[in-house]
Amino acid sequence: MTGTLFSFGHGYSAQALSQLLKPQGWRIVGTTRDPAQSPTIRASGAEPLIWPGQTPDLDGVTHLLISTSPNKDGDPVLAALQDEIAARAAQFKWVGYLSTTAVYGDHQGEWVDETTPPTPTAERGRWRVKAEEQWRNIPGLPVHIFRLAGIYGPGRGPFSKLKRAGMRRIIKPGQVFSRIHVADIAQVLAASMAAPNPGAIYNVCDDEPVPPQDVISYAAELQGLPLPPAIPFDEADMTPMARSFYNENKRVRNDRIKDELGVRLLYPDYRTGLEALMKDV
Repeated sequence: MTGTLFSFGHGYSAQALSQLLKPQGWRIVGTTRDPAQSPTIRASGAEPLIWPGQTPDLDGVTHLLISTSPNKDGDPVLAALQDEIAARAAQFKWVGYLSTTAVYGDHQGEWVDETTPPTPTAERGRWRVKAEEQWRNIPGLPVHIFRLAGIYGPGRGPFSKLKRAGMRRIIKPGQVFSRIHVADIAQVLAASMAAPNPGAIYNVCDDEPVPPQDVISYAAELQGLPLPPAIPFDEADMTPMARSFYNENKRVRNDRIKDELGVRLLYPDYRTGLEALMKDV
């Protein structure tokens, strides 16, 4: 299967997907706000488009991917192009919207899955719920929602952080986070594109939610570095955004990407993911 993918907000995850699709013969167009990002987008196998600015040409586009961040008014792509996208709904074979597991809010460490009603506690989660609804409410549009856990991968992970002065392990008893390697995001999206199921929602995370300090400790062990000092959450000096992540505690199930899409995770836990990343350090 090949086609033309138009990717709004062609960032880290979208670039991983385009690197997977380009060798198969796909044409990919990726937008960016920053012209300086154009070489990176080209290197991923996509044609860069500066947007807002240049006009998106959706003629011949078979697949849409939306990675842009929403704001209080909802999704910026729909704010600019909803009428055109709605008019072209029958043209698209697949539309993917990259959301976040923050839509589930806080569940005090209990498990959630795609049937769990969204109860976001943070502003970013409420904005995502609104954007999801906006996309799903367009008649006839084959929308698929992907709720991503914390993303890591080449160039984005704990290794570089360990070398910074002041790195700490923040300890909040009972706190766990789910995460996902960017290569597994790419393979989940590609699997969905190969077997569309309009209206589907998928949690995209690995098999093992763990406390954040466990990830930092293992990364330090792999690099032969001393453990950063442990600091209780209540005493940690954190930005409001960073602190808000600790206000949500849940374990996210990923059975649907396996059972429905047949995905076998490349990195089913943080240990296998970090071991692979060591090759790039």
